[in-house]
Amino acid sequence: METTRHRYSDTELKAFKTLIENKIIAAKEEMVHLSTTLSQSDPDGGFHTLEDGAATLEKETNHQMAGRQKKFIEQLEAALGRIANKTYGICRTSGKLIQKERLMAVPHTTQSMEAKMSQH
Repeated sequence: METTRHRYSDTELKAFKTLIENKIIAAKEEMVHLSTTLSQSDPDGGFHTLEDGAATLEKETNHQMAGRQKKFIEQLEAALGRIANKTYGICRTSGKLIQKERLMAVPHTTQSMEAKMSQH
């Protein structure tokens, strides 16, 4: 009979930390790419055409993506904080351990699937 664990082991937390740090690096690289794309201006400075409308839409989409990426990085960094204080992987709703598979897929989550589904 398996005993209920109250937290992940230090070894498991270290593995999650590595996973999260790698995701942060990738997310920051994506932010640099988005920032570079956003900072490129229209070289002509000419009249607005239908193409300019598409470029504006693309720029707005990139702004939204950059905003989501920034929030994602913040959530990952908060997860690192939870690892440091050894509360990572504990559902904030139920207090139970979040399944390892869920944490591998969504490492910044703070809720188990059961808790998440019961909100709807």
